[in-house]
Amino acid sequence: MKFVAFERTQLGTGASRRLRITGRTPGIVYGGTTEATLIEIDHNALWHAIKKEAFHASILEMELAGKAQKVLLRDLQMHPFKQQILHIDFQRVEAKTRMTVKVPLHYRGEEESPAVKTENCLANHVMNELTITCFPADIPEFIDVDLSALTKGSSLHVKDITLPKGVKFVAKGQENPVLVSVTAIAEEVEAAPAADAAPADAKAAGKPAAKAAAKPAAKPAAKK
Repeated sequence: MKFVAFERTQLGTGASRRLRITGRTPGIVYGGTTEATLIEIDHNALWHAIKKEAFHASILEMELAGKAQKVLLRDLQMHPFKQQILHIDFQRVEAKTRMTVKVPLHYRGEEESPAVKTENCLANHVMNELTITCFPADIPEFIDVDLSALTKGSSLHVKDITLPKGVKFVAKGQENPVLVSVTAIAEEVEAAPAADAAPADAKAAGKPAAKAAAKPAAKPAAKK
């Protein structure tokens, strides 16, 4: 990807605030044998650029003062609630220097895996990016991960995937972290109908029996 930057001369918080009001974003480019350079970039163009995955995980071509430089995005500061980029950092890329970068993981094939297709399971993506080290020419835009072989009770680790040529995983605390785990979906149990209401005749049985209607008294026999 290509973008255009301009040299920035004014320093300080006030100068950066005024720059943002004019629709530009302050930034810096550092690294290599050259001193750090203060830059400014059109905010609208930068806002559209950061929405593309390649802007975050690939070598970028920056045009500055009529010259093209290879750079890599290193930091991006966003406003807490506005759609505004406050500051951006880039690092110069040297062909013979290994770089440590974060690369997105692209998962595929989980819908065809036995775990999801026939064993009533879910594939949980534990990690969505991987920290790697390699030379600039070997930096991949993303790493493709095939999940079609997942089965119930299994998991996929970093050492289970094949990294692109020249790329090495950078372990930070875990030598072989989990990328994807498989979880069984709990089956719903139908609740038995509650027998709250007692039979009507049972209720009737609990009531005292109604008194029988009194029979009329027999009439005395007629005198002869």
